[in-house]
Amino acid sequence: MERRAKIIATLGPASQDKDTIKNLLKAGMDVARINFSHGTHQEHAQVIQNLRECTRELNRTVTILQDLSGPKIRTGEMADSAVELIEGNQLILTTEQVPGTAEIVQVNFPELPQSVHMDGRILLDDGQLELVVKAIKGQQVITEVVQGGPLKPHKGVNLPGADLKIRSLTDKDQKDLEFGLSQDIDVIALSFVRTANDIAQLRDAIQAINPERSKIPIIAKLEHPDAIKNMHEIIHAADGVMVARGDLGIEMPAETVPIVQKQIIAAANKHLSFVIIATQMLDSMISSPRPTRAEASDVANAVLDGSDAVMLSGETAIGEFPVKTVEMMASIICQSEEHSNEWGRMSLDITDDSSHDDAVYITRAARELAQDRAVAAVAVFTRSGRTARLMSKARPSVPILAFTPDLRTYQYLSMLWGTTPYLIPHAESIEEMISHVDAAVIEGTPVKAGQEIVLIAGFPIHKMVAPNLALLHTIQSK
Repeated sequence: MERRAKIIATLGPASQDKDTIKNLLKAGMDVARINFSHGTHQEHAQVIQNLRECTRELNRTVTILQDLSGPKIRTGEMADSAVELIEGNQLILTTEQVPGTAEIVQVNFPELPQSVHMDGRILLDDGQLELVVKAIKGQQVITEVVQGGPLKPHKGVNLPGADLKIRSLTDKDQKDLEFGLSQDIDVIALSFVRTANDIAQLRDAIQAINPERSKIPIIAKLEHPDAIKNMHEIIHAADGVMVARGDLGIEMPAETVPIVQKQIIAAANKHLSFVIIATQMLDSMISSPRPTRAEASDVANAVLDGSDAVMLSGETAIGEFPVKTVEMMASIICQSEEHSNEWGRMSLDITDDSSHDDAVYITRAARELAQDRAVAAVAVFTRSGRTARLMSKARPSVPILAFTPDLRTYQYLSMLWGTTPYLIPHAESIEEMISHVDAAVIEGTPVKAGQEIVLIAGFPIHKMVAPNLALLHTIQSK
């Protein structure tokens, strides 16, 4: 059985050379995430070039995901590589530029003194370190260390419960967005989304930079309690959501995150939206060749609950075993999907408000045909990628072969659950389309001549119309 759920791997110092990228692709990487919280544009351009060269050499495709850093509050530079914070000691947080020490650390948030209150909690480094506010003096916040440990430069700062008046799309994000669009990236992830308006602002920014890319898929990262409150409107506004459990588990009680994760997956699937589970999925493999049993269960449950993709962050960006980690994740997914009929939610009920849409009915009919006729695959003819996404959310029991004449759509389709993309020439008729499908299937898929597939498309073929046609077709040899 072919793997259906997709793997997103973050590229970084441990994985951005060509040899490692090739091995990651062979191991099962479907989406390459580039984290713009780190690195320079020059470094990112080199990674993108390496990716494209590797995919050409391997005759593969990979979706490139640009992850904008967003308004992440971070500590500044340190005088040394790290400082040790001691429980009970005083630590001053300042908005002024100073080299960090065990006594004073810069924070890149000018409104910090106005955003905290006496006895309020401040968390550093994904919650590993905890401070409590003791005084506020000008641009300085005087704190006491409650939970100590080592602090390195550029670590995250969280202010649980604070109502921060900051834009989701920062000036840095704007520059990174311009760069990403110039590099023809395929998908954009927006950090710290709180409302649907954040997505609208990003769309406007894309439109202003390059109107031709105004429809580029956007993933909203849900990592703040406000995002959970506004979950449904955000899902409608974006093309997909990411359950970013790192900051979410800091801003909310950790024990609530598993339930919130399940709620987000269910809501995204109900609204036919792409959903990714991220953060610490195989975290121990940063330094260990094998995951913990709890991590394996975490990946499996994300798949069984209906996630479209699971994501690796530090495991592949800075870990000692990036390729082995992707191989392990692929193995866990395959094992989970083999038992999806017993434990999973793989065949989803399409109950979104858009269920009156012909495209939804056609994908549902194709799923039923695939089941009843025991066909070899569902073939989707798509220009924008929407039909393939709807077919993916229908969760057919057979592979989805997505055919498109559009190169940008082709690049994006690798991200969709259960979907393999194929780039074919533009077709003017059903006969021409079927001919292209036959040739592509025979050359590049496990489907054999004489096997039956379900094919869905919009008719007339030469027009941009929603799918309104589902037919059974027997694959013909050349």
